[in-house]
Amino acid sequence: MGAVRVDLSGQTAVITGSTSGIGAALAEGLARNGANIVLNGLGDAGEIEQLRARIASEHSVTCLYHPSNMLKPDEIADLIAFAKKETGRLDILVNNAGIQHVAPIDEFPTEKWDAIIGINLSSVFHAMRAAVPVMKAGGHGRIVNIASAHALRASPFKSAYIAAKHGVYGLTKAVALEVAQAGITANCINPGYVKTPLVENQIADTAKSRGISEEEVVNDVMLAAQPTKKFVTYDQLLGALLYLVSDDGANVNGNAITVDGGWTAK
Repeated sequence: MGAVRVDLSGQTAVITGSTSGIGAALAEGLARNGANIVLNGLGDAGEIEQLRARIASEHSVTCLYHPSNMLKPDEIADLIAFAKKETGRLDILVNNAGIQHVAPIDEFPTEKWDAIIGINLSSVFHAMRAAVPVMKAGGHGRIVNIASAHALRASPFKSAYIAAKHGVYGLTKAVALEVAQAGITANCINPGYVKTPLVENQIADTAKSRGISEEEVVNDVMLAAQPTKKFVTYDQLLGALLYLVSDDGANVNGNAITVDGGWTAK
């Protein structure tokens, strides 16, 4: 894992969508640097418990799990309340939960649109709405929303995802202005393609929608966008996150760190 080190001892971090993929890697990275963790997400109950117990044991931190559904505002609010009740504070909120569906707009299922907007965008609003009062009361907070290079660039067949991620970036900037004098920052990390379970599924979906092979999707569609021709790694995203939640990142606000191998430079 990455060599970046930041002292987060005693702080509490909530990471949505953190039972696998990017979220799990970021949760573990924050724990390695001393933060107490509240995991959230879907998956096998036994596997989630193994992850929770391992993070707590290996990094000597408190690690809890809350099963809130990111489509339900009351449950999102309860996630934040749970973190405050169980650890006494909330310092870091990482909004990472996300889903994807790939289809032409005239074939795009309306229920998929509603779910993607709900989980990828509306849940970010609800989590920040609940977290900001807790952070204001503590005089300190770091909100980091995992958006996407698609917050800055469009691709075909991803109308809901593009709309949601553009929305996350705009929402983040608006909130950053509101909390700027409260000791709180709000920023985005915009990853390029990371080989997560979500992207693995997207490879298959894109191949089907475009009528090409999965290898062609990787080489000619996904990594064609990234001049480095390499997937972004979890450690590279963790490095950006640790900077944003550190004291060194305290004056970075309403911004985005884009980790995309040069995609949005074009």
